[in-house]
Amino acid sequence: MSKETKKQDETSRHLPEHGPIDEKTGKEVLLSVRNVDIVFGKGDKALKAVKNASFDIYKGETFSLVGESGSGKTTIGRAVIRVNPCAAGEILYKGVRISGNIPHSLDREVIRNIQMVFQDPAASLNERATVDYIISEGLYNFHLYENEADRVAKVEKMINEVGLLPEHLTRYPHEFSGGQRQRIGLARAMIMEPELVVADEPISALDVSIRAQVLNLLKKFQQEQGTTYLFIAHDLSIVRFISDRIGVIYKGDLVEIAEAEELFNFPLHPYTKSLISAIPIPDPQLEKNKVLFTYDPSVHDYSEDKPEMVDIGHNHYIYGNKKEIEEYKAIREKGVPVKSVTIQEPGTAAPEKTPEEKAAAQKAEEVKLSAEILEHPIHDTGSKWLAILSFFLPLLGLIGAFIYRKMNYIRNFKACRKGAIIGFITLGVVLVIFALLIGLAMI
Repeated sequence: MSKETKKQDETSRHLPEHGPIDEKTGKEVLLSVRNVDIVFGKGDKALKAVKNASFDIYKGETFSLVGESGSGKTTIGRAVIRVNPCAAGEILYKGVRISGNIPHSLDREVIRNIQMVFQDPAASLNERATVDYIISEGLYNFHLYENEADRVAKVEKMINEVGLLPEHLTRYPHEFSGGQRQRIGLARAMIMEPELVVADEPISALDVSIRAQVLNLLKKFQQEQGTTYLFIAHDLSIVRFISDRIGVIYKGDLVEIAEAEELFNFPLHPYTKSLISAIPIPDPQLEKNKVLFTYDPSVHDYSEDKPEMVDIGHNHYIYGNKKEIEEYKAIREKGVPVKSVTIQEPGTAAPEKTPEEKAAAQKAEEVKLSAEILEHPIHDTGSKWLAILSFFLPLLGLIGAFIYRKMNYIRNFKACRKGAIIGFITLGVVLVIFALLIGLAMI
């Protein structure tokens, strides 16, 4: 970035009409995430949820972020709407920095132009407000209506488009199911006619019959209003058919970015392969004989040769060190689609695992066994009442401690043992004092 552009980003109080043009693709860049780190906590307890994330979203496209739970997808989405602060890097909207401290006028424009459909509709809706007010709140704040009749018409039109009825407008969120609340959240975002929508699992709470309707509605807004989507999901079967480009994220690291069909035809990173292999196959017999591809992070050796995100051609970016990048390039240049799913022939033995796969399976089993040993049962609270009861009934406390130890209720075991030990010591002291008093009385 030039000094002039950087200065403009830092001093801009308003968004320009158009964003910068990407030299490679010739498309308008609406959102740029550049080398973003997001950290929760401080000091020794600090957790880096997102590490050096970088990607662009072009105007009018659907860019999807996929990955397992806890990978950092929602964290990035919340950073885009300025909820999560960036510990490093910056987020640009139409070439203007919107992360960190920005002028109030710019902040209002960002709110107006970027909306979010949250993953948990119950937590994101005001339980004390009617559906009519919830959907109209943005219209009120930015006065996006001519008169009351215009506002009512806009709200009723939107509520119909998301599959609800006008009579629902007088009700409160707690009167609806989870799927209906999700549709209310979608209506609240879309009535603002935003340029960018961060859709965080927008259909995960919906019935299967409703999902297609909502996806078609999102596409309709995109075609009519040119809406751009940052679509956050873990269901790749849906993501494939609605996305222009897909970014795959693993534990805070973006590992692969490519166009939808490119990614599914040439999944080069092992983690991407594992996600694709996990997509259910509609045929139950094929699904039964499917061999899952398991991702093992230990296959990467980044001790000396550090990884980075590299464009290997075909607008395909992948994360790896120099050795891995050369291997990925060689595979891609062959032009032969990469097979991610293996179907085992019925009645045949499972294919022999490679030494790497055996080591990964053994490691996973050890981790699972360790987790079972270290895991505390749900009622293993170490309640103070157990310690108090063991204090007054130390023998019963020792019996309880023995039983809890056998059942792996470690906290309860420690509470009973502690109370029983203190109880026995106290009883011993009392007996000694009592014996001394009797001895003195006899003298």
